[in-house]
Amino acid sequence: MNPRHPGPHGVHGRGAADNPKNRFERVERTPEPIDAHDAEHPLPVTQFLPDASKSIIARNTSPDVGFDASVNPYRGCEHGCAYCYARPTHEYLGFSAGLDFETKIMVKHDAPDLLRRELSKRSWTPQLIAMSGVTDCYQPIERKLQLTRQCLEVLAEFRNPVVIITKNALVTRDVDVLSRLAEQHAVAVVLSITTLDADLCGALEPRTSRPAKRLAAIAALAQAGVPVGVNVAPVIPGLNDAEIPRIIQAAADAGAKFAGLVPLRLPYAVAPLFEAWLDQHRPRMKDKVLHRMLDLRGGSLNDPNFGSRMAGQGPFADQIHALFAMACKRAGLTGWPELSTAAFRRPTAQTSLLDG
Repeated sequence: MNPRHPGPHGVHGRGAADNPKNRFERVERTPEPIDAHDAEHPLPVTQFLPDASKSIIARNTSPDVGFDASVNPYRGCEHGCAYCYARPTHEYLGFSAGLDFETKIMVKHDAPDLLRRELSKRSWTPQLIAMSGVTDCYQPIERKLQLTRQCLEVLAEFRNPVVIITKNALVTRDVDVLSRLAEQHAVAVVLSITTLDADLCGALEPRTSRPAKRLAAIAALAQAGVPVGVNVAPVIPGLNDAEIPRIIQAAADAGAKFAGLVPLRLPYAVAPLFEAWLDQHRPRMKDKVLHRMLDLRGGSLNDPNFGSRMAGQGPFADQIHALFAMACKRAGLTGWPELSTAAFRRPTAQTSLLDG
């Protein structure tokens, strides 16, 4: 790929401005400067490529993420969040963590069938599944392909608990399936809200739902009886940390009952990509943000260590968590709901007829 050389504000509608070198490859491709209106070299378009994975439930042994199993119908994410910690996973596929991550989307068309097959095995122990553990399962292409919806229908048929984490209001499309899972105490939905500033959101998370739509999604899910919460993530010190109380209160007013928080971390290529984003969109805030990031992450922009990677460390981390705790208390938000595997079943022809 020879992506357009970015202008002063990056590539329109994209979180990354270019394709940094894949850390596993020796060759680096440097794009030539191209006129912003050169029809011969248009903006990079999103490609959807088939993923022939033979399994769909991914496992992790991380003690600080709250789940051991996850389902990711898509690899890469068109949302294009400039800070996304998952960007480096695209390098394992031979792509770049930059524009490739948001324009070369791997699609697991067999995800629903693979999920049904794995849940049907006697070796499957009913447990919480996260959608998604890496990239957003409600990114824009889901509106057309409906792979996430089909996976949820499988989970509802088996009554296997699931937690959904998304930045997209498209989740409300599936309120009928989510309501069925809620009847079995087998679902929770988390809307991640980084900022209430629509302009900042548009620059930082260009193809996500805007904050007002995410709050409306919280309201719609709550009205339907689906347990719903808010994730203030990522918290970027010096950029959006002051918004924590307002985000929590707005989410609670909309119907959120629980909340989480994750400070920003910048692994591998995400660090220079995010620094470039600051240069393009918030140059006057760059030094302040990066200095506070270094304080938050023990002198680095990333912290891969279990525990501290999800919480941060030092005075700024303490202040962030204290502000979050106070905001949750004032808004009346409680702990995360306990989901249950008690209703799990392996459907038979008879149960399918009864459900129909």
